[in-house]
Amino acid sequence: MKFAVPGVASAVGGAVLGVIAVLLVTVAVQQNSRPDIDRTGDKDSSLLNNVEYGSR
Repeated sequence: MKFAVPGVASAVGGAVLGVIAVLLVTVAVQQNSRPDIDRTGDKDSSLLNNVEYGSR
């Protein structure tokens, strides 16, 4: 009886930590996708991929 209470407390603590670890791993694995790129803007007004030399 002397070791029963600490043993049960240790088992419950280990089970709780195990459940938390499984949930954290599950959340981390699900967040591995890239966000979608918004391509709805006006490409003629964009400066990307255009060399700007200033006003000549």
